Amino acid sequence: MTTPSPQRCALSVNVNKVALVRNTRHLGIPSVLRAAELCLKAGAQGITVHPRPDARHIRTDDVHQLAALMQAWPDREYNIEGNPFQNLMEFVRAVRPAQCTFVPDGEDQFTSDHGWDLAKDGERLRPLIAEARSLGVRVSLFMDPEPGAMAAARAVGADRVELYTEPYAAAFGSPRQAEVLQAFAQSARAAAAAGLGVNAGHDLNRDNLTPFLAACPAVQEVSIGHALVADALELGYSETVRAYLACIEAA
Repeated sequence: MTTPSPQRCALSVNVNKVALVRNTRHLGIPSVLRAAELCLKAGAQGITVHPRPDARHIRTDDVHQLAALMQAWPDREYNIEGNPFQNLMEFVRAVRPAQCTFVPDGEDQFTSDHGWDLAKDGERLRPLIAEARSLGVRVSLFMDPEPGAMAAARAVGADRVELYTEPYAAAFGSPRQAEVLQAFAQSARAAAAAGLGVNAGHDLNRDNLTPFLAACPAVQEVSIGHALVADALELGYSETVRAYLACIEAA
């Protein structure tokens, strides 16, 4: 009897930064739809957007146009991130993506920089998680690498957690790398033990991705935007996606 091979981690490309550049002019370029399509053609398993209330990058029309595009890619996943107490749920109800990621951002927050405090917000999140799941949408909670919090994420009804990886990226290449990475590995194991799927994202790049996944083999999906789009400015979307898939494969 052969042992099944482990599931390879999926790459979901966050196209927010493409929209940010486009929004500096009124010409419609670069195209968010074209970027997503090229990434999918190159092998990306998903597309992620994080439409913020101020529409600084992804706009309402983008969310709906990308949802239409994804219909032509039934084997890929659309992930919409955001704060469910702000504008996220209206998109979940209208679009019904494969996955929504609940992120505790403030309306004017520059970028995501912390996970949920479930002791504080868990009961408020519970009915919104239940609603999203009733619509057929998988729910992932953006969480700090705290092993003790993973069971609580499962208890409020989440399907997955997305581990906030900026602390790992900041420690990468420093004497603290091994210690910080161990916290992520423990959190991933705790999440899996609680019955949760595990995603990860924030400041992952071609240098730090492979060691992260090697230490955290339970991770099923990484969402990468800023570094990937920056690399694409030099390499192009297709070659960049293939490079990140190679990083995943190397793990």
